[in-house]
Amino acid sequence: MTDPHPTPVQAVILAGGQGSRLRPYTDDRPKPMVEIPGTGVPIIGHQLSWLAAEGVTDVVISCGHLADVLQDWLDKAELPLRVTTVVEEEPLGRGGGLKYAAARLPHPDRAWYATNGDIWTRFPLREMAAFHTERDATATLALARPRLPWGAVETDAFGHITDFIESPRVSYEINAGVYVFAPGFATLLPDRGDHERTTFPRLARERRLAGFPLPQGAYWRAIDTAKDLTEAAKELAAHGR
Repeated sequence: MTDPHPTPVQAVILAGGQGSRLRPYTDDRPKPMVEIPGTGVPIIGHQLSWLAAEGVTDVVISCGHLADVLQDWLDKAELPLRVTTVVEEEPLGRGGGLKYAAARLPHPDRAWYATNGDIWTRFPLREMAAFHTERDATATLALARPRLPWGAVETDAFGHITDFIESPRVSYEINAGVYVFAPGFATLLPDRGDHERTTFPRLARERRLAGFPLPQGAYWRAIDTAKDLTEAAKELAAHGR
């Protein structure tokens, strides 16, 4: 019998979104194929490099919108791991897309990672996998505490403004779009629809869902808008990531 708690070596990337808020960049390419300015590499290229560095050997990419553009890039690129693509002929939703792609993972009896195709991050995935195992979770979400895009003000009890804070971190943690899943997790996913509205709430009620806070100083950004691309390029230049 396979070791029930090996560090995952396989992952799914959800790359089927249209990225309407990133237009015109996504007029001729899917969102994960948008390049981070100054790198010459699309978002998904950064993701594959990160996953490979964290010990992943096999990735299944769930494609949809303009799938041929992504597949063409994969065919020409020098990839650091083995990649399989599946194409959703019609939108299945994030949960359905995960389930569809997970069926192609090479080790169905082993845990697996997953990430949304618009996340650019760097943190130790092996630590997240250990956290997942320690809690005997069915699914573990990475949790980020992003900064607000606006300045904030502090006031006293009388209503006087006491301070201005530029882009403070939000008080709540959010789903960072990176996951560790137990081997049987795919059977809990809907064939069509959003697992965050079905599967995750059920697991949370059953105390089978864990949340892994990103380590202090870990880089994380969701690339949703043109401003996110600009900010990512600035951060890359400032920190040499």
